[in-house]
Parts: sequence; C-alpha cells; structure tokens
Amino acid sequence: MSTVLYTIIIVVALGVLYLVMRLVIGAYLTYRGKRLVTCPETNQPAVVEVNALQAARTAMVGKPQLELDACSRWPERAHCGQECLRQIEAAPEACLIQTMLSNWYAGKSCVLCGHVFEKIHWAEHKPALRDQQGRTYSWQDIHLEQLPQVLQTHAPVCWNCHIAESFRRQYPDLVVDRPWRDNLPRQDEN
Repeated sequence: MSTVLYTIIIVVALGVLYLVMRLVIGAYLTYRGKRLVTCPETNQPAVVEVNALQAARTAMVGKPQLELDACSRWPERAHCGQECLRQIEAAPEACLIQTMLSNWYAGKSCVLCGHVFEKIHWAEHKPALRDQQGRTYSWQDIHLEQLPQVLQTHAPVCWNCHIAESFRRQYPDLVVDRPWRDNLPRQDEN
C-alpha cells in the first residue's frame, strides 16, 4: 500500500476515534455528580448519583442508558423502578446540585461583608450559608435532601467570612473585636 492510503486510513481512524471519545467523555461529564430529584414513590427530595461510567459506555453505541449508582433513599428503597431517571434525562444540568447552588448564589452578596458572588469555584473556597440565628455552615454540614428548605431560610456567606465566623465560634477567647475608625488617619499617611 502506498503512503497516501495509510495516511487516509489513519486520518479516518483518528476522526472516528475523536467522535467516539467526544460522545463518551461528553456523556460522562453530563451525568456525573450529585443530583436532587423528587422521588416518584414518596414525592420527597432525594439525592442521587447516576452511574456515569455506564452512561459513557452506552453512549458509544447510541443514547446513554442511565442507571442509579447511589440514592439517599437506599438501602430501604434499593429495588425501586428508578423512575426518577426521567427527571435527569429531561434536564441533566438543572437537577445537578452544583448547578442549583451556582444559580442560587449568582448575583447575591455575602450577608456579612457584602462581597458579590460571581463564578463559584467549587474545588476551592466554597461559599457557605448563615442560618437565622447567625451561625454559618459549610455545605458539608447540610443534608442535601433539605436543600430546597435551606435555600429559602438561609443567607449566602463568602468563604472568608465563614472561616472567620467559624474561628470566632471555636476560639472566642482568641478574638478581639475592634470598632472601625474611619476618621483617624492611617499610619502610612503620616
């Protein structure tokens, strides 16, 4: 065979591989992560995770086949019909907890310092919440099944204020509050 034929075969094979990998990776990225759905059996919120690897594997040959990998209603309801998957198929991004939280924080300000929330970086410096009694919580402290109620009753807090308030709560003897004095000149102005 000639070099031109080998080149054509390699280019076609790379093109097909690119398309398949795009489908596989796209399906995996679409269906990974925790989601909040309404359980069809109980009509209560449930936190679920789709088997993203299964969705990616089946995306190679057609429409991704979804199955649950985890559910907050398990093990009691482990043998359910997984009808909640229809909600995920209809709107995979909308029921993703990270999307719900990003949308909730968008355009809001920290109730303690006024910092406006822009793009949330969930891998670092996650924002927090403040309850009606003034206590701050990280998202690790919240039961995600209670997310709709929490978003209605809590206020947004930036990461910095949450860390400061947590320190204040844990080590009250080490914190000194000083009132701001705007009318005094700064030391670097002298």
